[in-house]
Amino acid sequence: MKEELDERERMGRLRRLSTAVWLNDGWIERDGKRLLNLASNHYLGLSPWVSGKEWEALRRETEAMGEPGVRIGAGASRLIGGHDPHHQALEREMAEFKQREACLVFTSGYMANAGVIAALVGRHDAVFSDRLNHASIVDGIVLSRAHHVRHPHRDLNRLEAQLKKWSAGATGEAGRVPRKLIVTDSVFSMDGTEAPLADLVTLKERYGAMLMVDEAHSGGVYGPEGRGMCHELGLHERVDVIMGTYGKAFGAVGAYIAADGIVIRYLVNRARTFIYNTGLPPFMAALIRARLREVRAADEARSELMRKAALFRARLRAGGLDTGEGASHIVPVMLGTDERAVAVSAALAEAGIAGVAIRPPTVPEGAARIRFAPTPQHRDEDLLRVADTVARLAQYI
Repeated sequence: MKEELDERERMGRLRRLSTAVWLNDGWIERDGKRLLNLASNHYLGLSPWVSGKEWEALRRETEAMGEPGVRIGAGASRLIGGHDPHHQALEREMAEFKQREACLVFTSGYMANAGVIAALVGRHDAVFSDRLNHASIVDGIVLSRAHHVRHPHRDLNRLEAQLKKWSAGATGEAGRVPRKLIVTDSVFSMDGTEAPLADLVTLKERYGAMLMVDEAHSGGVYGPEGRGMCHELGLHERVDVIMGTYGKAFGAVGAYIAADGIVIRYLVNRARTFIYNTGLPPFMAALIRARLREVRAADEARSELMRKAALFRARLRAGGLDTGEGASHIVPVMLGTDERAVAVSAALAEAGIAGVAIRPPTVPEGAARIRFAPTPQHRDEDLLRVADTVARLAQYI
């Protein structure tokens, strides 16, 4: 272990925990230093704290449901005895929000992806996955033991060729046609690029595949009332499985799957990360229900987020920096080597800016970067100052 860790440190890839205290208006304090926080996924900038008034309202609502107070823990798997009235209410409200027949809540996006993919497909099936999909998608495919067929980022020609080849030659278990599952992020977390969802829907219908879309980084940000990119494009009824999280724009924790009722019933019986996992804390389910109302009403914050991200990206590009192909609220600055990304990140911290170096294996070799995520809380003048600082540092490092 020590040899491996020493090698990681030599390569500039050793990860360390660093305590961050969240402050007001998009700032944090880390290692005793006040930093402008451009490193989080807190996209809408909604309050990360629960007020006494909000907590009291949750307590009264819980008592009306028949419990003496808001439970901290579920106490068991939800199938054993951990299914709280707040879980039931949240899933009902999320199904209405996502305009699907049913929803199922998981403890995290990682648990949702790992469990759902492994439930939907098995060793005789195939999953077609974008090379830049999140690690939780990759791990879900590995756990499923299905054939993992990867295609270059957003390369629809390669994907169709793979679907055509698999459809022509695949053989499955006796009595069951092999399943084909296309899975993709909607907004890719380290590049800020958007998936070609309309084309993916066309391909899945053409080749009889299922389509699963991970809305972790688009939920709350895109679509009417923040319903996500599938809704923004009018595709939500043609996507078989929509996954979203509460740990990004919602500013909480947990995840959900929205789908037809039969799919949700199937997952309750097949998704191991649901069956064998302690349920989401009921108090968190209650807080998410309250936060859902805030997210739906946050049109101004969504508009400001996109405006600020475009302003920030344009200033970076004007400074000669490579921000990739994306046009979303996620803004990477491509720096190439691990050493350069780490050095720029450290220099930014000295300048009072939190911008974390992203290195392999999170991103491909030679594609290290700083990943920035503005929020509506950040002032325009601060974002422009940060962009100018990054351009100046990148010129000399």
